[in-house]
Amino acid sequence: MSRTIKCVMLGEEAEGLDYAPYPGELGQRIYDNVSKEAWQRWLAHQTMLINEYRLTPIEPDARKFLETEMEKFFFEGGSAAPKEFVPPSD
Repeated sequence: MSRTIKCVMLGEEAEGLDYAPYPGELGQRIYDNVSKEAWQRWLAHQTMLINEYRLTPIEPDARKFLETEMEKFFFEGGSAAPKEFVPPSD
């Protein structure tokens, strides 16, 4: 049985995550307030950040950067793409 939460990103009731996707207090906030759909949007945005900034997620500085961007993405009005980023055309 899935849980329903009021998603901070979608602004409506939506299916919640099955578990906290990140450790600590931030992970708990995400679990309590972010839907599965919004989490998938973050994963796509995170992939773009990793590729555009050529990050190595195992490095502590890259992990801290991604954590900061994740918090912005969900709870501080969004995480911007790099100004040089050009979205792929379909």
